[in-house]
Amino acid sequence: MLPFQIRLTPGESPYRQVVYAATKAVVAGLLPAGTPFPSVRELSQALRINPNTAHKVVTELVRNGLLEVLPGVGTVVARSGQASAADRAALLSTQVEQLVVEALRLGVDERTVREAIAARWRELSGADRTDPSPPDADE
Repeated sequence: MLPFQIRLTPGESPYRQVVYAATKAVVAGLLPAGTPFPSVRELSQALRINPNTAHKVVTELVRNGLLEVLPGVGTVVARSGQASAADRAALLSTQVEQLVVEALRLGVDERTVREAIAARWRELSGADRTDPSPPDADE
């Protein structure tokens, strides 16, 4: 069983999807430091992907500092596995692009999208809902 959620979708590289899902799980704190990570073989079998792709995923996550290989233990989430601000921002790239494309397709303007995001942010983060200040139009 994988320590993170993923549903591979056709049309996008399995490599990118797995790297994204694993990185997201680490960044979100769902995979704390020291958590065992599946071996290349386990990853390949669980996701039904080529072992070379699974190896490439693990190599990328190690290179990004999210995983470390401990002799005699295996691959685990790195103690210093906290993603950088750039890594966290990159995780949003796909979703932001999808949101913008969908908004343009529906004819929704940027201000409406910003307001919807701000409202949802307040709702999900538990922020004070009485703050009447609108989102900053210059950001």
